[in-house]
Amino acid sequence: MQLGFFNMPLHPPGSDLAVTLEDDLQQLVELDRLGYTEAWIGEHFTTVWENIPAPDLFIAQALGVTKQIKLGTGVTNIPNHNPFYLAHRIAQLDQMSKGRLLWGIGSGGFIGDFRVTGIDPASGEQRDMTPKAVDLILELWADPKPGSYDEPRWHFNVPEPDDSIGLRVHVKPYQKPHPPIALAGISVKSDTLEFAGERGYIPMSINFTPTRILNSHWESVAAGAAKTGVAADRSRWRIAREIFVADSTKEARKMALEGVLARDFEQYLGPLIGKGRGMGIVKQDPDMPDSDVTTEYMMDNIWIVGSREEVAEKIGALNETVGGFGVLLAMGHEWVPHQAWLDSMGILATEIMPKMG
Repeated sequence: MQLGFFNMPLHPPGSDLAVTLEDDLQQLVELDRLGYTEAWIGEHFTTVWENIPAPDLFIAQALGVTKQIKLGTGVTNIPNHNPFYLAHRIAQLDQMSKGRLLWGIGSGGFIGDFRVTGIDPASGEQRDMTPKAVDLILELWADPKPGSYDEPRWHFNVPEPDDSIGLRVHVKPYQKPHPPIALAGISVKSDTLEFAGERGYIPMSINFTPTRILNSHWESVAAGAAKTGVAADRSRWRIAREIFVADSTKEARKMALEGVLARDFEQYLGPLIGKGRGMGIVKQDPDMPDSDVTTEYMMDNIWIVGSREEVAEKIGALNETVGGFGVLLAMGHEWVPHQAWLDSMGILATEIMPKMG
């Protein structure tokens, strides 16, 4: 099992954007030094808490100050982009990365970002347009055909080549045929992850998913793979979790309940889930009342918090319960207090994960 990182990011309202961007960048520098294999950076336009609207720009900067860690968009919300320009940005970024880019894609999930483009998420329009746009991008990378490309949400032209002046659509990714593509799933029996299985894309399960839903996620991946004859490879499956390690379980739980883990859940993630898909997506028991979804519930049932020994046991139990997966993604939070979080990330990478097999 490998170890990666997923940074939404999470910064409370009133934060200085320049400061948070630098802090997030320095986290990647430390994680690269510690041997984390990959890090994913979120994209949103209208949520104050998740304040990176251009993960591709952030990744471009991070490439210059890291050495081995792979960097991914987590995710590019396809409905917010014109496929022609997106194809060029991702291809150029892949060239700049020389093979260190991972391309996470999605149809979006934040209501404010949908309002920017005038999409009603209840219509399902965003889910229909995403595979169309991705297929267009893959076509532009492989064999851009001249002509007009029109959809209700975008328009562009691929001009006829003129080799006398070097005119043609020509930018292609560094990795062949393209950077690894990933899709993140949330709901029970996720259609998104079934699509990932059909295409052989990397499946990702987000951080607040209980094991009963995680098991349905792999069922979706396997069902999609069976449709197209693609091998469903558990080593490609990413599962994200809030993780904090301390010298004792008592200390770890205290820091979780009094620190940024509790703050981010109580002030942002919890209310966001409640106003969006509903608390059912974090419940291990679907019949439990919403009022029982507390910070303590999250820590006891979904987060991985404790001493070295307890965290190792919880990771092993998670792996066994879901039948195996390939990459554990530690969620990004503000490292406050910094040394405690740096120690936690280091213990996880250098002491716990090498023993997980």
